[in-house]
Amino acid sequence: MSVSALFLAPTKSLYAEAVVKYTLFLTLRCNLACDYCYVRKAKAFMPLEVADLAVKFALSHTPQSEDVEIGFFGGEPLLAFPLLKEITSRIESHPQYDPKRVKLSITTNGTLVTAEILDFFGRHRIAMCISCDGPPAIQDRHRHFADGAGSSRRVEEAIRMSLAAQGRVVINAVFGPGTLSAMPETLEYFSSLGVRQVHFSPDFSAKWTENDAQKVPDVYQALADRYMKYYREGRPHFISLLDNKITVMLRGGYQKTEKCRMGEGEFAFSPTGQIYACERLAGVDAENHVVGTVNGLVQIGALPNHFAPGAAANESCLQCSVRDYCVHWCGCSNYFMSGYYNRVSPFLCMSERTALRLATRIFQTLETELGPIFLHHLGKQDVRWASDPASCLAHPV
Repeated sequence: MSVSALFLAPTKSLYAEAVVKYTLFLTLRCNLACDYCYVRKAKAFMPLEVADLAVKFALSHTPQSEDVEIGFFGGEPLLAFPLLKEITSRIESHPQYDPKRVKLSITTNGTLVTAEILDFFGRHRIAMCISCDGPPAIQDRHRHFADGAGSSRRVEEAIRMSLAAQGRVVINAVFGPGTLSAMPETLEYFSSLGVRQVHFSPDFSAKWTENDAQKVPDVYQALADRYMKYYREGRPHFISLLDNKITVMLRGGYQKTEKCRMGEGEFAFSPTGQIYACERLAGVDAENHVVGTVNGLVQIGALPNHFAPGAAANESCLQCSVRDYCVHWCGCSNYFMSGYYNRVSPFLCMSERTALRLATRIFQTLETELGPIFLHHLGKQDVRWASDPASCLAHPV
């Protein structure tokens, strides 16, 4: 997955920054065999000529009013570290490269992180996200090597190394039906290591049941309790499920540039040069989500027809009082969970409603106890929200 939201969310301005996201699948190889991975593994590496065309497309296609994020992905992209270094050099030497506009990032499983790699990332301002699902019993349950051996020891070493070298690390923690209840334990584990930024991501391809959805309120409440505890202790944590909703409420809803822009504001490039509307869609039924090739015509905004038929599709979302604060528009999440870009699953609905309700409570509680502590969620202050923060919390959830 792309990491810009993880790095930008705590400090976004009132008017969300416009970013066009480009993901380069450097390789489809991986040294892990995670149970829920959606990427079809292959031995392919991205040729430099494909990378050059992808970079050219990214830098020439993006309007001057928007920033560019180029993310390195896989498979495991650090299996292609020499390639990553060469592509980085070509990006930075490109005539259209502007360090103020172009942001580089990588998502890695953490098992191959070294001091040399961290030094390179630091010198070239490459934001790194490590995928780790939690403490050893949770991490090794689904994220293991091909022989079944767990990956937790190596990943924890990478987290500690990253914290020592860079002072912080962003974690992407995937949870599924079997690990949903362990999310509070997972948060405590990361906190004990010194991690302060955790992005929780549901396994969208899992078979979520109504019983799973009913567990969400209690689990998220436990996360919210810890979130407030950390704030009161003077060591705040960024927890995506909650902080993202606080930010959205302060803005009065998701802004246009924050919403799903599959095939317009987001593209993914395979090693063979195919272009997809979203990085997640490059891994499952991949041939059904192609919008072009690097050396051919790209139909901007023209998506394959994976939309639920009829005017009633997603009607409940259109009538919902909190629709402006919900990610019901996320096409790839919807596709994985419902089979359609525009149909929200019951689990996602429960997750969004619960997170919004708890974010509202957190905001009201901590602002009352500690004062205006959430202004760091907005790079710019707006008198409307600063003078009347409750005005954006009026919708019933």
